[in-house]
Amino acid sequence: MARAVVLLIAALCITNSFAAVNFTYHHYPEMIAFMRQTQAKYPSITYLYNLGKSVQNRDLLVIAIGEQPNVHTPGRPEFKYVGNMHGNEVVGREMLIHLIDLLVEGYTNNDAEIRNLLKTTRIHILPSMNPDGFEASYEGNCTGVIGRRNANNVDLNRNFPDRFVAINTPIQPETQAIITWLKQEHFVLSANLHGGTVVANYPYDSLAPSVTPRNTYSMAPDDDILIQISKAYSDNHGYMHIGRPNCSSSPNEYFADGITNGAAWYSIDGGMQDYNYVDSECFEVTLEISCCKYPTADQLPFFWQANKNALMAYMKSVHMGVKGFIFDQNRVGISNATINVVGRNYSVSSSVAGDYWRLLIQGTYSLTVSAPGYRTATKTITIPTNTQAVQVNFTLQSAATSTMNTMGTATTKASTVGTINSALNLQANSVLSMFIIAITVLMAW
Repeated sequence: MARAVVLLIAALCITNSFAAVNFTYHHYPEMIAFMRQTQAKYPSITYLYNLGKSVQNRDLLVIAIGEQPNVHTPGRPEFKYVGNMHGNEVVGREMLIHLIDLLVEGYTNNDAEIRNLLKTTRIHILPSMNPDGFEASYEGNCTGVIGRRNANNVDLNRNFPDRFVAINTPIQPETQAIITWLKQEHFVLSANLHGGTVVANYPYDSLAPSVTPRNTYSMAPDDDILIQISKAYSDNHGYMHIGRPNCSSSPNEYFADGITNGAAWYSIDGGMQDYNYVDSECFEVTLEISCCKYPTADQLPFFWQANKNALMAYMKSVHMGVKGFIFDQNRVGISNATINVVGRNYSVSSSVAGDYWRLLIQGTYSLTVSAPGYRTATKTITIPTNTQAVQVNFTLQSAATSTMNTMGTATTKASTVGTINSALNLQANSVLSMFIIAITVLMAW
């Protein structure tokens, strides 16, 4: 606890000199106005786009932040934060609004850390996935469920396609917007922000129906990496790493290092973080950042200071592991090439320009790359640190070229053998001719 106090006091001493956003709750009109004003003020580093509409016809507005924010830049990873999936869990929504402000103001004021991040990363922020639920909820309701679901009374975090069971509830507009988004952008890392306790929750959330008890650890192929990125948030949070949220609803709750496997805590079906990891090649963690789901606004400065450094540290985790390009023999990028780490039952694919990212912790790995029409290539790589990805490019040989070369080699060998046989036949014929001449001469004697 003493360490937490020290960290929090230090965080409080680091004033956000760039901040221009008030610590108050931003209802839908104010949130949209803030995002539009930010884009208008910083057009070179921000780009607004709409994922679609909520049930009650509110925009699901995203702001992309970075240099060249409106397009994917080959070699730069795509990162996202999603807030307010449960409409009554509101702290994350406000934290993301303040993060937007911190990033654009910091870049403009030449903050070295922020400028480097926006130069090397494109960051997408959806402050509210469930704006209808937010408008239905109310301030001061810490443990209730009013506003949790969308306007169709559906829990959006039970509405995604699941790896074990069929989700019988129709896919909601907000859910479909996220699914479509994941198909359009090649995200590498993500987090969604919730409330109700204080912990970083990582995949898997789901369990096979036959598994008992229902709070059994459900290990993903990249369990070590998911633990690492969860700790990146917890360790940099004001007090999450202590592991004792001290929520009034669960006073004895304990999470070692402030993190937990989702299913080991409690299993769910149809969750968004498992869908990101299983179906979209995107590592996602669920961040529970407040005991009270809708605390009074005067507590928002405290939550911002507790989460600000963690939000920054987690984004930087997108740059761990290995990255590079998959080329053909003409140095043209190969899209949808499959990148496998030997010994891990999980693969990622290259983006449209042939660029790829594979989150890994430090160590030595065998990396195998394959693509239809090309020969498979394998390289052994060493990642020395968890803070900077190593670049490893692959050039794949065309399978057709390889076949032609093989056929050419065979033809050359056949031609060579034919030539040798012809020479041997000629030599044999010459010897026979000389023998006949010698016999003829002897007979003449």
